[in-house]
Parts: sequence; C-alpha cells; structure tokens
Amino acid sequence: MKLIKVLIVDDSKLVREILKEILANYPLICIVGEASDAFDARDKIKLLNPDVITLDVEMPKMDGVTFLKNLMRLRPMPVIMLSTLTTKGADITLQALEAGAVDFITKPKSSTLMGNLSAFNNALYNQILLASKVNVGALKRTNVDETTPSLEMSSTSNEHHIIALGASTGGTEALR
Repeated sequence: MKLIKVLIVDDSKLVREILKEILANYPLICIVGEASDAFDARDKIKLLNPDVITLDVEMPKMDGVTFLKNLMRLRPMPVIMLSTLTTKGADITLQALEAGAVDFITKPKSSTLMGNLSAFNNALYNQILLASKVNVGALKRTNVDETTPSLEMSSTSNEHHIIALGASTGGTEALR
C-alpha cells in the first residue's frame, strides 16, 4: 500500500507538533507538511499535493469552514476537521460536513488528554486511512431544482435503483 501524504493545518504550533508525533508512529502515513493558517495551507497544497488534510476550525485570517468551502470548490480533496468545537451534533460540525469534510475528530481536552490519548491516536489514524480512500471529486454536488422533483432513468439500462429516506417529526434535522 502506498504512503498517505497528510498536511496538518492548525494555528497552534503545539498541536501541529503533537499531531506529527502521533502520526509518525504509523508507517502508512507520511506528514508532508504543516500550515498555520488557510493562506499557508493553500500554498502548501499546491506545492505538496497531499492525499488528506487535517483542518482546524478556528484559525486566524480565515476560519477552517470558510477555507474548506473554497477548497472544495477549487480543488476537492479529503479533509478531516479537527477541533475542540467539532463534536457530534454541533452546528459547526454539520456546516463542515455540508461543505465537504469527510469526517471530524474532536481534539481531546487537556483535562482528559492522558486518558483519551490512545483512543484519539487510533481514531485519527483510522479516519485518515478511510479519508484517503474517498473520491471527493465524485461526491461533488450538482444543483438541483428543488421545486420540481424528478426521477431520470437511463433508457439503456433495465436496472432501476431507488433510494428512499424517511423521517418522522423532528427527523428532518437528524437526516440533515
């Protein structure tokens, strides 16, 4: 299996160093660079061509979600959001996933760091492995006229597939 090239984007030098140290223990991962803000990340992406990016939400000059939206528009690639703000159900997490993030990982808080460090390390590694296999370009959304539902079937195929999602009261937010 080829090495997975990872770019770490976080405004904290300490966090970048910790992530590099954690990921150095996994032979399939190669840290190709690090960036302290979105503009630095943009330049490093062009130069280093990473397979996966870990991206902080809170950064100076441009926040991570805004950068993610621009990145997905110009050069889609697998991104894992990594922040103390990205927790299951958090608005910022849903915004990041809607913008194109493959997944999110919550940074461990300093008060519980030692107890959760092993779990965090494994989760980060597994998310990078999974993210590296995602074809983000194939997932690009197309604009659909929401006022007119349509179902287009290919006339050359005898197979038809329908995917249905349903929800009860309050379930629309769960589907989102």
